[in-house]
Amino acid sequence: MRTEHSGQTQKNRRAGKRASSARDALTMLKNDHKNVLALFDKFRKMAEDGGDSGKAELVSQICNELKVHTAIEEEIFYPAVRSAIDEDLLMDEALVEHSNAKEAVEKLEGMEPGDERYDAMVCVLGEEVKHHAKEEEKEMFPKAKKAKMDLAALGEEMSGRKSQLMESMGS
Repeated sequence: MRTEHSGQTQKNRRAGKRASSARDALTMLKNDHKNVLALFDKFRKMAEDGGDSGKAELVSQICNELKVHTAIEEEIFYPAVRSAIDEDLLMDEALVEHSNAKEAVEKLEGMEPGDERYDAMVCVLGEEVKHHAKEEEKEMFPKAKKAKMDLAALGEEMSGRKSQLMESMGS
């Protein structure tokens, strides 16, 4: 009986860890990166296979994911990290990369599959996002972790804002 109880307690602890890590700011952002990069991979396969069926919906999803992600980073995550670490160049580079991505998203939202360079534009944006995500995960995130920021509280705030943004987009 005791063993069963302690086994149940360990399961509860593991479930609690999973629940809290899902709200951790870094885990949340890494999951966003993974999800949007998978969408870009899906698009590349569609483009290589030819035809335009389904591309507009996929690109719309990509654009919405990027808009929400950049908003929560710029409104909540980046200001918190900037105040916790002394790395203005790193933070400024991230903002410039966001600006470039937002410009590409805006252009894509005015285009249709079949337009000249549509596929190339989506694929190049995917490569830029991949580079950006890699830099964040390899450079910025470890510095945020080392700065002993309250990543759980930050994650909670970001999660709430993400829900608001997605709701406003009808997602």
